[in-house]
Amino acid sequence: MTDFLQLHLLIAFGPSNLNRDDTGRPKSVIFGGVNRIRVSSQSLKRAWRTSDVFKDALEGHLADRTRRLGRVVHKHLLELGASAEDALNIARDVAMVFGEVPAPKSDLADSVDSTDAKQLAFISQEERAAALARSEEALRGKPIEKTKKGKKVAHEEHEAILRQHDGAADVAMFGRMLADARKFNREASVQVAHAFTTHQAHAEDDYYTAVDDLKSQDELDDAGAGFISVQEFSAGVFYVYICVDRDLLLKNVGGERPVRDAAVAALVEAAATVAPRGKQASFASRARAFYILAERGPAQPRSLAAAFLKPIEGTNQAEASIKALESYRDRLDSAYGPCAAERRTMDVEKEDGGTLAEIIDFAVR
Repeated sequence: MTDFLQLHLLIAFGPSNLNRDDTGRPKSVIFGGVNRIRVSSQSLKRAWRTSDVFKDALEGHLADRTRRLGRVVHKHLLELGASAEDALNIARDVAMVFGEVPAPKSDLADSVDSTDAKQLAFISQEERAAALARSEEALRGKPIEKTKKGKKVAHEEHEAILRQHDGAADVAMFGRMLADARKFNREASVQVAHAFTTHQAHAEDDYYTAVDDLKSQDELDDAGAGFISVQEFSAGVFYVYICVDRDLLLKNVGGERPVRDAAVAALVEAAATVAPRGKQASFASRARAFYILAERGPAQPRSLAAAFLKPIEGTNQAEASIKALESYRDRLDSAYGPCAAERRTMDVEKEDGGTLAEIIDFAVR
């Protein structure tokens, strides 16, 4: 049986623009027939993955999501004394292990950007070290093997550099896809839903001006602000849902239980305390979850998003959101049987509502 951990969080953000669309407005979604403000799962995962919480808890066990490993290889080979042409050609060949690279420019000395892969890829520290080692072998006379058409590297090169399981906790959690080396794809053990407001919410416009500090009050022909613009913002109580396949996570980190547990602990802490960095300088929208429901067990996971199909109304949106979530959870239990074997809650609205440390301990053990 699979051991699932499910996390349901409620977080109240004041005026903010955490995650913008192509027009600069907060992202939104229609749910329950009304407009909600939304924060994408991609935005949430990047905020957590790059946070100090992850860096401190998972030092040495984090990957890089990049197109530029070829530049790292190129620089490494130049430092070893390789010619510009050899460094570039080998760097391009090694970069092909992680994805397609564009055709080189005519001037090899100025074409380091031609080592960039066309797509981003998660690359673990083990794979980065293996790539550098393989580049050194190529420099010493063992060239990177390619397919007959020469546009892709041979299967043997994937085996030499890529890993199916390693200590990269973020890859183990959020997965990766390598189109030309599917054997080394990683199925995500953590699923993150788009967060949305539990109530109806709309983006608002903030008209603002900036004053030129060096403008004299006597310059009547140039009176007024030095800059005028509009920025969009919103506010609300957001529901965040996360599902963790703890067994798959353990498999993805190569069976290293301490790494798995550190990853789970970091995920819970980051989800409760770290917000996307969008427009933080303008809004300082740093909030912490005021409610967390953590669930463990083998039952088929389910989101509790439908608790908010009827949008929360009234002035006490925090209390009403908690009540709606717990009520819907109980109704599902009545209809389907227990949807979790164990549960823990943290509710800052209560005098003795539990702590984040207790939630983390429950999630890890």
